[in-house]
Amino acid sequence: MKQFLSTGIVMILFLLTASAQTAPDAGELTKLLNEFLAGASRNDPSVHDRFWADDVIYTGSAGRRRGKADIMRDVTSAPASKPGDPTTVFTAADIRIQQYGATAVVAFRLVGTTMKNGTTEVLNYLNSGTFARRNGKWQVVNWQSTRMPREETEVKAAAETAEPSVALPTELARVLSDYETGWKAGDAAALASLFTEDGLVLTEGRGPIKGRAGIQKTYTHAGAPLSLRAIAYAVNGDVGYIIGGYGREAGKPDEGKFTLTLRKSAHGRWLIVSDMDNSNRRQ
Repeated sequence: MKQFLSTGIVMILFLLTASAQTAPDAGELTKLLNEFLAGASRNDPSVHDRFWADDVIYTGSAGRRRGKADIMRDVTSAPASKPGDPTTVFTAADIRIQQYGATAVVAFRLVGTTMKNGTTEVLNYLNSGTFARRNGKWQVVNWQSTRMPREETEVKAAAETAEPSVALPTELARVLSDYETGWKAGDAAALASLFTEDGLVLTEGRGPIKGRAGIQKTYTHAGAPLSLRAIAYAVNGDVGYIIGGYGREAGKPDEGKFTLTLRKSAHGRWLIVSDMDNSNRRQ
């Protein structure tokens, strides 16, 4: 009996796998998806009514669960667009379809391209829908949307537009190398010693931090990888600056950028007057 059941299960799995690989209605489902996205881009209620089954369960990227009545109410209550309003066009990429008879799973990357005030913003979502064929018509009975992080796209874009590195004079290069060493070791005292007595840290998301004591307290951490590179610098007498990018590993795209303003001490050592940085990732 156990052998018979095992054989039966294997056969069922084989049939399901074979059906998923062939997806005989892939063309029809792809066309339906593309027509829906075109209609959704113009907020067409009739397209939504055709696409969603009456018993659909829709879980959006914000964690809100809705039924068809909720979806249709949101669509029909949306205000009419006016000239100059942002416009968003939805398209599908990386479409994958697995069909199991009268049921199909359609997974794809939803690309939302928004035009606003002459600028373009692109958001990506991983969407997955379960379609059921009833009375000869495919409709969605379950839907899940997950917003993709922007990190990969934005880091790649930053790499493509990154300024080339420049070589620093030895005394300025020492500032960056000492900073890297102190950061990696988690040595807050060593980091604070790189600043003037009245030095400032101007970091993202908080107010200015002034003085070595405050800087040392702020930079107390367990240590982390850090790689700094310069893209510009200048010196005029006893003052100067370094502009550059930072990341966790040399040779990788910058994760953020920084500006160091410098002043030469009475002992001839360059110290940091202010350190301003911010991330390349959109918050």
